[in-house]
Amino acid sequence: MDLAMTEAETLQGSTGPTGAGPEAKARSLWSDAWHQLRRNPVFIVSALLIVFLVLIAIWPQLIASGDPLKCDLGKSEQGSAPGHPFGYDTQGCDVYTRTVYGARASITVGVCATVGAALLGSVLGGLAGFFGGWWDALLSRIADIFFGIPIILGGLVLLSVVTSSTVWPVVGFIVLLGWPQISRIARGSVITAKQNDYVQAARALGASNTRMLLRHVAPNAVAPVIVVATIALGTYIALEATLSFLGVGLRPPTVSWGIDISNAAQSIRNAPHMLLWPAGALSITVLAFIMLGDAVRDALDPKLR
Repeated sequence: MDLAMTEAETLQGSTGPTGAGPEAKARSLWSDAWHQLRRNPVFIVSALLIVFLVLIAIWPQLIASGDPLKCDLGKSEQGSAPGHPFGYDTQGCDVYTRTVYGARASITVGVCATVGAALLGSVLGGLAGFFGGWWDALLSRIADIFFGIPIILGGLVLLSVVTSSTVWPVVGFIVLLGWPQISRIARGSVITAKQNDYVQAARALGASNTRMLLRHVAPNAVAPVIVVATIALGTYIALEATLSFLGVGLRPPTVSWGIDISNAAQSIRNAPHMLLWPAGALSITVLAFIMLGDAVRDALDPKLR
């Protein structure tokens, strides 16, 4: 007994009260990923840029005091002027103000569509991967049907009958065609996670399916979904601009980069500044979210370190 107590005290003294020394302290997947992200300049730059874009989407008045719908035809297609650094568009509206306010619609569509597609795809794909059987087969066939629909053609058909000028029809369309991709990622991730030893041990101890799914499988299968959703957010913003450019996405009086690019395309030779600024803002926004997704993927995937 004395010898056992002496060994226990020696072990505790060498490793600390937690049983692990400072150098051997294990970190979770998320803390380790955050440790990697803080040292990644791509993540820092993209995150700061996204925070700025979200900030001006919520409060565009911070950097733009004008009215994006106030136009003066007498200044149609004029270039840069004092107080109007980006010039005017065909209707005589301030391009700078419209570019700033255009972030609100584009980011709103991207964020809402991503959240909706991620939630729907994760739930359906996670249940299919966990339970398998006929539910898995049914979901796979339904996803195949949606994968076979060309997204631009589907948008032209479905959104052409919508008369609303709000963002919600576009969000609903993107969620409708975007969830199958995330569902497949979630399904594969859940299938991999449920084969781990800790899940099998929980099953052997009599844990219910709900407990195993929520406590053991989902937390260890959500990382790939987060990566795909982050990259998809930038793609959805570009998709909204494409649909608006074609005239079936957002409609005036909503201010959107896609609408402004569509209007500027008719005057690209006479007034290229009308196209340069909204197209540049759109490109920077999409690039920022794709860079963020790549950085998160590198941090969450141990094979890429």
